[in-house]
Amino acid sequence: MTDETLQAIRARIDEIDDALLRLVNERAGAAAEVAAAKEAEGRQADFYRPAREAEVLRRLRDANEGPLSDEDITRLFREVMSACLALQRPLRVAFLGPEGTFTQEAALKHFGHAIHSQPLQGIDAVFREVESGGAEYGVVPVENSTEGMVTHTLDRLLSSSLQIVGEVELPIVQNLATNATALPEITRIYSHQQGLAQCRLWLETHAPAAERIAVSSTAEAARLASEDSQAAAIASDAAAERYGLPIHQASIQDGAANSTRFLVLGHESPEPTGEDKTSLVIARENRPGGLAGLLAPLARYGLNMTRLESRPSPEGMWEYVFFIDLMGHAEDPDLKRALGEMQQLASLLKTLGSYPRSVD
Repeated sequence: MTDETLQAIRARIDEIDDALLRLVNERAGAAAEVAAAKEAEGRQADFYRPAREAEVLRRLRDANEGPLSDEDITRLFREVMSACLALQRPLRVAFLGPEGTFTQEAALKHFGHAIHSQPLQGIDAVFREVESGGAEYGVVPVENSTEGMVTHTLDRLLSSSLQIVGEVELPIVQNLATNATALPEITRIYSHQQGLAQCRLWLETHAPAAERIAVSSTAEAARLASEDSQAAAIASDAAAERYGLPIHQASIQDGAANSTRFLVLGHESPEPTGEDKTSLVIARENRPGGLAGLLAPLARYGLNMTRLESRPSPEGMWEYVFFIDLMGHAEDPDLKRALGEMQQLASLLKTLGSYPRSVD
């Protein structure tokens, strides 16, 4: 390639960048007009529209012809929308902290970086912050593909008035990060209990003598390991970077397909998008065929149940409640009829939220 050809390509890139800059600011101006129109109508609470955002991202993915991947397009336009929304009013988003956790990564993946993020110590604290109005939204883990459900989140959903307004699926890559120069120097390994569980086989093979210490988060593990030359942390890239901890061995989780699902909490379920999910909790008297009878309307209306999880009921010993995920929105005609029939059979039926399915 000649210098003249290279210069011509760079000049074309500059022209494209100028056009992109103009169009992005034009989009931001249009978003500001939408905000002004809402304010004129007295609508103060719906600047962020999860259903609208999901529709935009899916439309752009469907229209994408490359060479950028669908994931790249989703990430790029989510940040554009996040910055435009922040011109109207930056969202306050609480998450299970401290900073550098996978939950923060999930929050940024869902909302973009133009938010006021609030790290909190504990799942219950995230629920309380959103319930009290200290944050508009919260993000908490609910399920890991290898370690199962986060029971504290399920129990809190049962008692909270909050709704699930979105979900995030995040691939989990665990790294061994340490200031030690060799594995034999490591006598202690810190991580969240799920991080330790997700790397059990690797630890048994490569560091069987090291003490495993469970702490509140992988980010806290990285902080502790950064202060101890004989310690290591099982943590994310972000946590290791935040505390200046070199990654000794990358991707040590057992099995390649390790992901965690996070829930986005808010006060009102979004409107239907056509690609939704509904979560609910149900219970019925403990008798033969009770659960089968409760679920019969789902089969009758051809509805797809993607998750069924039981938890002890707070009402009494050996009583259980069942958490269910369904494809569809609670306002969809068939699902609405099925829920009505289930309500007649159940001793408890609580819709936890209808929300757009994860856009990865």
